[in-house]
Amino acid sequence: MKLGEWKTIMTRSALAGGVFSLALAMPETALAEEAPTNAEISYALDNMILFVCAVLVLFMQAGFALLEAGFNESKNAVNILTKNVMDLGVGVLLFFFIGYGLMYPGDFNGYLGFGQFGIGSTTTDPVAGALNPQVDWLFQVVFAATAATIVSGAVAGRMKFGAYLVYSAILTGFIYPISGSWKWGGGWLDAMGFYDFAGSIVVHAVGGFAGLAGAMVLGPRIGRYSESGQSKPIPGHNMTFATLGVLILWVGWYGFNPGSQLAFTGSGNTDATVLIAANTTLAAAAGVVIALITAWVAFGKPDLTMALNGALAGLVGITANCDSVTNGEALLIGGIAGVLVVLGIILLDKAKIDDPVGAWPVHGLCGMWGGIATGIFGDYNLGVQILGSLVIPAWAFITMFIVFGAMKVTGNLRVSEEEEAVGLDITEHGMPAYGKPA
Repeated sequence: MKLGEWKTIMTRSALAGGVFSLALAMPETALAEEAPTNAEISYALDNMILFVCAVLVLFMQAGFALLEAGFNESKNAVNILTKNVMDLGVGVLLFFFIGYGLMYPGDFNGYLGFGQFGIGSTTTDPVAGALNPQVDWLFQVVFAATAATIVSGAVAGRMKFGAYLVYSAILTGFIYPISGSWKWGGGWLDAMGFYDFAGSIVVHAVGGFAGLAGAMVLGPRIGRYSESGQSKPIPGHNMTFATLGVLILWVGWYGFNPGSQLAFTGSGNTDATVLIAANTTLAAAAGVVIALITAWVAFGKPDLTMALNGALAGLVGITANCDSVTNGEALLIGGIAGVLVVLGIILLDKAKIDDPVGAWPVHGLCGMWGGIATGIFGDYNLGVQILGSLVIPAWAFITMFIVFGAMKVTGNLRVSEEEEAVGLDITEHGMPAYGKPA
């Protein structure tokens, strides 16, 4: 081989080697430039987990639908299911346009403020603990829909569908956001030190006391009490649905309570999230067991409906304080809630207030217990906890009593006796839940 040819070959080999080396180096350079920072990874995880928690809370709507339909007569199942679907639809729209701005008005320590229409800015610095406004709104709106859905079961079987839509719009658009702003929006109760981690008072007691107002203004279902005042229970038509509904709600609560931690990355946040989940589980278990035992002693039978409501009672009671009590205290809080829910159902029966699903005992009474228990077991001022646990339920009860009362006076609240006897599925919606009867 000639010297010139050898030089040419060597030159081409060197060039090829250089190109190959450059090609190998380029992915490393690009990878180094594109690698996300720890803050960006934490931001992504925090927002992704909150999105999953929002979906879990949204799935609670399915639980409420099954529970309420199962606890009521089959002739009203379509009506209950439609109300639950519309609670979500109406609630999302009203909370988007008005409710979110009322609940989170910004720099605020008063009673009433307004931030903006809609969600607001969609840009967020990608740092740990920061939430994109879109996912923050998504998490908050499913809470609003939950508060509204609680009432559906309390007024089942005798309320006009149009009146229910009016109620749902007012609660999710105004009543719930205004009282919610007093705590979660930085309002006057928050300034006093009132604490409600995930909503025993802000969500559940509001729905429970709104339901109590509706049940009182409507009056009992036909046949629920005899002329002499004797109680005549109207059994639910599907305990399988009701049980499945409660189990779905229990699963959904792992979005409700752990999701309220809002930030999940970092050892401190991770530890808090798993404590919340464990306390939620323990309180629910204590509630279901103690409620069943209480009902067994009181009525002589292990009543499934009492056990189901006991599980929900424990979940509601722990919601305000699941991040700030021990495992043992969670068991105690849930167990006491299990007793209270049975006593609350008995109290309503004695007062002849017809609440077909026990919405007030579960969400109203045990919601108040959760707020007060936060002051007893948590490191919070008991007097302030009692104040907040009275004021917010009173706000919901009084305002919704006025709304229901106004509709009753104008003849727009309750269906006729004939329509109630036939069932709201046919008279209000024109369709049965299970096809044509044989």
